[in-house]
Amino acid sequence: MAVAAAGAWWVTRAPAPATSQTAQTPASAPAANGLLVVDPAKAAALGIATAPARAADQAPLADLPAMIAPPANARVAVAATLPGTVLRTLVVEGDAVTRGQALAVVASRDVMTLSADLARAHARAGVAQSSAARLAQLNREGIIAGARADEARAVAAEAGADVSEKARILALVGARGSSGTYTLTAPIAGRVTKADIQAGMPVDGTTAPFVIDAAGRYEATAQLPERLIGQVRVGQTVRLPVAGGSGSVTGTVTAVGNAIDPATRSATLKAQLPADPGIVAGRVGSITVWGAASGGAVGVPEGAVTTIGVDEVVFVATPRGYQRRTVHRLGAADGQVILRDGVRAGEAVVVHGTSALKALAEAN
Repeated sequence: MAVAAAGAWWVTRAPAPATSQTAQTPASAPAANGLLVVDPAKAAALGIATAPARAADQAPLADLPAMIAPPANARVAVAATLPGTVLRTLVVEGDAVTRGQALAVVASRDVMTLSADLARAHARAGVAQSSAARLAQLNREGIIAGARADEARAVAAEAGADVSEKARILALVGARGSSGTYTLTAPIAGRVTKADIQAGMPVDGTTAPFVIDAAGRYEATAQLPERLIGQVRVGQTVRLPVAGGSGSVTGTVTAVGNAIDPATRSATLKAQLPADPGIVAGRVGSITVWGAASGGAVGVPEGAVTTIGVDEVVFVATPRGYQRRTVHRLGAADGQVILRDGVRAGEAVVVHGTSALKALAEAN
């Protein structure tokens, strides 16, 4: 996309090349076809600078208010696995966390019970294994039947499985049997968007004190006006201005509703956006939807367009002076105006000193 991508405009402060005729004219003079002949010295004094118009294959269709949030499958609730009392919180709302990072420490009587059960299971397993080994030896010596040895091995295996299960549960909740506590940890990397927890409060398996939004992508939801339904399609580009150095982020339309809300006369639009430090989940922003531009469309900096009477105009540098051109815009976004006509790609348009040329044009 030649113009839709943000980028610096190459600005040239040199005025239009002067000819011998220009040198003999006054500081400024009108000419046919909207041409202003400006003395090079005066052009420099006015700070006139130009930049090339650039071909545009996309144009902004609409600016839409949108709610920014993580996709539904990128949000995870962290539940308290065992009932207990919060001893300490380790993160607050808004913190970035990594997978496995500790979120809070909870004291739980169930941890003590599970630890005791594990100790008893270890003891039973030890006795069962010793008994199985002894009976296996007696079976080999022909003193007892093989069925008794097999039964003892089954009991030992069952006791071992009981130990493994209780140990797995304690490890899963991050329990410390000696202190009777367990640790809530982050199941994914992301940002804590809910931390409804504080030291001293009770928790149980029915509550989810933490919610973590996965880092990496966001979803914008907006209402698309009825007049644009059919023009906006899945795969088209959207832009969201953000605070900070990046200026804006570029995303993609992922869904356009095919049912019109009778109250708002609009359909739901969803777009996916990449992660950016300037994006905050839950905030309302304004997304710009871009569509295909008509053939011959160009983009120029906003400073190049001014109004004379009822017309929007730009001034194009030519070897003889600055020619006023009437233009028609397709839209504007990110400091650029997309023009349908009046200027060709590559022509040098005035981007600084436009107001001075406008005053000269109106005076003449």
